[in-house]
Amino acid sequence: GILLMMYQLHQATLNILCRVPLVKMKTIMEERGFLKEALDYSAEQGSETLVNQHDMAYFGKIGIGTPPQYFYVHFDTGSTTLWVNSVYCNSDACSHHPLFNPKYSSTYHSNGQPFSIQYGTGSVTGIIGYDTITMGELTITNQKIGLSQSEPGDHFAGALHDGLMGLAFMPNQGTIVDTMIQESLIEEPVFAFYLSRKSESGSEVMFGGTDPSYYQGQINWVPVQQNSHWQLVFEGFEVNHQSTGWCENGCTAITDTGTSLLECPPQYVDSLHQMLGAQQDQHGNYVFDCSEVSSLPPLTFIMNGAHLHLPASAYEEDSNGNCRSGIKHSHEEYRNGLPYWILGDVFLRQFYSVFDQGNARVGFATLA
Repeated sequence: GILLMMYQLHQATLNILCRVPLVKMKTIMEERGFLKEALDYSAEQGSETLVNQHDMAYFGKIGIGTPPQYFYVHFDTGSTTLWVNSVYCNSDACSHHPLFNPKYSSTYHSNGQPFSIQYGTGSVTGIIGYDTITMGELTITNQKIGLSQSEPGDHFAGALHDGLMGLAFMPNQGTIVDTMIQESLIEEPVFAFYLSRKSESGSEVMFGGTDPSYYQGQINWVPVQQNSHWQLVFEGFEVNHQSTGWCENGCTAITDTGTSLLECPPQYVDSLHQMLGAQQDQHGNYVFDCSEVSSLPPLTFIMNGAHLHLPASAYEEDSNGNCRSGIKHSHEEYRNGLPYWILGDVFLRQFYSVFDQGNARVGFATLA
């Protein structure tokens, strides 16, 4: 009897943790046989400004439909909708991508409801459908999906952007995490990101819990606002362990895997770079003198009592002998009356980041 029970427990735990490896653009290009493009792409990196989102972005593979059609989507805690390029799309952006064809899926259904999403850098319109998603070990049924019809602007026209997986904390919007919770596919309503540094591989998102092998010590929890893009308030910001005073009445920030850089309130971005000794180049990018980089100070975010340090190696990006800053201005000075930051990948790579929907909080732990 006890063996059977243990076996059943073992079976039950198989579905609980779902790991999805995350890769960068170059890997996808190589996998799809764009070898020449991948090489050109690497060569171009030198001249590109750091601001180009998708050089830096992390993508995970998901299957849509029955049988599954596979896509690499950008896992984005800063948006809500899961959408994918579809055969309905006639934009230039879609000509380079795998396109989802609902005709080939026996589980697809739609009532033709339209959707439209504005991003900071372009918009996507299309129709809403529902279908099965396979991701890691999980099969999620009746997931709401946007099928793109148009994607104006060249923002998404990079060689590869199959779609976006919105993971915002918006419980009534039908995000994939909500569906997992409703269908009892995960034990805890939690997901966590490990984003690797320069190397291509190793990054992953895990649904259903956390993986202690990625972090040490405790997880520092910060409450987030309901129905937000994981928006939190933190109480201090220091440069070289000296308070700037900028957050003495609190600063607000969203925790956004869909943003590459650390975005600082526009009213402080110049002062911050002056304190760090950065200059602006002819394109307006902040750059450091590479010989000084080793002596650049840490930045400290004080969140719910915890001091979270960002060393220079996290906020400085070495690209072909240029030492660029990984910090730029956010698009709003204030949100809810407080200076507004975006904690993008430059910040998140420094920690194991845990998004806890059940307790409306986000956690940051020191990497192992």
